[in-house]
Amino acid sequence: MATIKDVAEMAGVSICTVSNVLNDTRKVRPATKARVEDAARRLRYTPSGVARSLKANTTLTLGMIITTSTNPFYAEVLQGVEQRCYELGYSLVFANTQGDASRLYNSLETLKSRKVDGIILMCTQVDPSDQLVDGNFGVPIVVADWGVSDIHADIIQDNGRHGGYQATRYLIELGHTRIGVLTGPIGKRTAEERYSGFQEAMNEAGLDIRSSWVSEGDFELQGGYEATQRLLSNATDGLPSALFAGNDMMAIGALRALHEAGLSVPDDISLMGYDNIQLSKHLVPALSTVEQPKSYLGSTAVDLLIQRIRSPERALEVISLEPELIVRESTKAVL
Repeated sequence: MATIKDVAEMAGVSICTVSNVLNDTRKVRPATKARVEDAARRLRYTPSGVARSLKANTTLTLGMIITTSTNPFYAEVLQGVEQRCYELGYSLVFANTQGDASRLYNSLETLKSRKVDGIILMCTQVDPSDQLVDGNFGVPIVVADWGVSDIHADIIQDNGRHGGYQATRYLIELGHTRIGVLTGPIGKRTAEERYSGFQEAMNEAGLDIRSSWVSEGDFELQGGYEATQRLLSNATDGLPSALFAGNDMMAIGALRALHEAGLSVPDDISLMGYDNIQLSKHLVPALSTVEQPKSYLGSTAVDLLIQRIRSPERALEVISLEPELIVRESTKAVL
């Protein structure tokens, strides 16, 4: 691999002159500049990105940490992050915590040691007493969607309350009055916001929220399956005619549990999900759900993080993304 010294020798100039030409830091006579550029081209010389980044005190590298890579939601957000990084000339270092808080903090320290310019965080395991919360971590951070909301960082979040309200309101408009819900893990912002939207729509319509029709899941396939099984076994006073799952993964698990119980979707129970992952439209029946703009969420997280890197003193920002109802085959009107 050619070095700057090789370029200087071929062009018959000093190393300093080569640096001035390639970095455009000082005027050089046109003939000399032409010789340097020709030598660099013939030698296929590429300036050291590491050296330039150290000089500029930036690595042009961002980090991203997510709770799990098994949920397609994260993969679709990651796609938006990767595409935006590519467009802006940034590299991306990715870490997966698998829901383990110790892995989260190890990943944070690893990314920090690798001198990333900033970190996109999509995790729910942050300790409220941690230095991340009070802003003393030392690396700019953007929290995207499923992270904590009380951290000292820019935040991009789904308007989960409105999304939960939209989903439940749609079921009510179809004529359903007996509606159950599979919540995400209670205590997590995303789960509680979506459940709050469900409660708002039910209360607005004057409908009872039966405790036996409320079952807590964990936003994963198995969690949705088990939460549905519990709901079916606890519903001694009859089954709901519709079920709102706090995300598509749990809805897919619910679909399996309902099938095993001999119940047809949507003929016996209408089923509504949340997130609109790509898989949801390929299910049988195709899943009605609530769209989150996942790719846009990822690209916006990158833009917001780079703004923070370049302007560290500006006021913290919270961006709320509006959900959209997606109607497919898993829901039907009550006859």
